[in-house]
Amino acid sequence: MKVKHIIALYLLGVFIIIFGALFKIQHWPYGAEILSAGSFTEGLAVLLGIWKLLTTQKFKDFLNS
Repeated sequence: MKVKHIIALYLLGVFIIIFGALFKIQHWPYGAEILSAGSFTEGLAVLLGIWKLLTTQKFKDFLNS
């Protein structure tokens, strides 16, 4: 997975959280579920980003220097 895809996934999570916050503020149904889905999406993007960072050879060379 490319870094641009991970960033796009993170931004999707941000937009879902904003959407869920709007639902919670307006007291519309499913606001909490939408917020949870957005948080899960952001968490997944962060985990993928950390995995990508740790499996990159240049990062390993940087840590060993």
